[in-house]
Amino acid sequence: MTHALSPETEAAGPLARPEEAASPLFKNLRQAARSAPDSGIVEVMNYGRDRPGMIPLWAGEGDLSTPDFICAAATKSLAEGETFYTWQRGIPPLREALARYHSRVFSRDLPAERFFITGSGMQAIQLAIAAVAGAGDEVLIPTPAWPNCAAATGLAGARAVEVPMRFADNSGWRLDLDDLFAAVTPATRAIFVNSPSNPTGWTADEDELRALLSFAREKGLWIIADEVYHRFYFSGERSPSFYDVAGEDDPILFVNTFSKNWAMTGWRVGWIGAPPVLGRVIENLIQYSTSGVAVFMQRAATVALDEGEDFVRLQVDRARQGRQIVCEALQSSPRVRFSWPDGAFYLFFSIRGAEETGKLGLRLVDEANIGLAPGTAFGAGGETFMRLCFARKAEDLSEAARRLTAWLAH
Repeated sequence: MTHALSPETEAAGPLARPEEAASPLFKNLRQAARSAPDSGIVEVMNYGRDRPGMIPLWAGEGDLSTPDFICAAATKSLAEGETFYTWQRGIPPLREALARYHSRVFSRDLPAERFFITGSGMQAIQLAIAAVAGAGDEVLIPTPAWPNCAAATGLAGARAVEVPMRFADNSGWRLDLDDLFAAVTPATRAIFVNSPSNPTGWTADEDELRALLSFAREKGLWIIADEVYHRFYFSGERSPSFYDVAGEDDPILFVNTFSKNWAMTGWRVGWIGAPPVLGRVIENLIQYSTSGVAVFMQRAATVALDEGEDFVRLQVDRARQGRQIVCEALQSSPRVRFSWPDGAFYLFFSIRGAEETGKLGLRLVDEANIGLAPGTAFGAGGETFMRLCFARKAEDLSEAARRLTAWLAH
């Protein structure tokens, strides 16, 4: 069903609300800002946040607080007066800790000069896009995908080009590389690759990563590699990575965060991995956005990397158990379709009879007191799906699964 827009609303932009369209202040905003989409995830969160007994599985975070040993490093730094401006690229101890971490996890000798500290993984994505794409450019994004990537592309003045992945009952989600490569135009500047994927759990294998990198080299494109969930992989210690196939100077910008592995979602600390020759440019992008990350937060991040392996394993083990609980529960319902996710910590499932899930998340708040994210938030291919975060304690997930299966049976 389509709705006719008034001339004023149409001029203000397709997403304008009537009160916005009537305001001269709104009309004088930049078009990219006016057109930034509302988050379907946040809509459900705001709707159900304060409900008694709510089990919130809508956001991409677990239920564990940041460990004490990480918090203690921040407290110590504050007590010692580390409250001044600091290195734009990040304090040397944290960049060195990132080099050690990558050496352990990826068996790569990567210098500290490759790493740049950002104010969250989200800012890492924003800066990576700003470095390679702007007005008139395009960034290819396989979908369903975390909506912030496409929104950040739009805010940079570029156009996000969605390339829908394919879903089949017997094989799950698959990225058709022919579809992706066919979407390239003279305006394409980058391919955004999130593996393991939020929300689908799809994880690229090494052959796919090699093919993507080879294509990017041939066409002169950038790859923005979002490997945030590389430790949340259910067939090994970590997922396949572009670090397994890339050379030192390949056109890849790695974006990552401390949020998931170390339960630091509220800290807002992330990083970019890039060839050192890009250091001055990335440093300038940081300078003209946040001017760096607070030292006490960086001290905490340093300790997380050096002392947090046991906690990461705990997180992954809990996610593995959560995956088992929700998948086993929902596969008993004839109304539900999904594939067991290879990585990340989400179940992306469709419900027969629910062809458009934009408002289904609100209904589930009211009718089952559980919070899920609607698949419409994740772009083309996700419209009939819902996302459930299973990075929580088993008791909550078992109860959420019970409520959901009871709702499905009605």
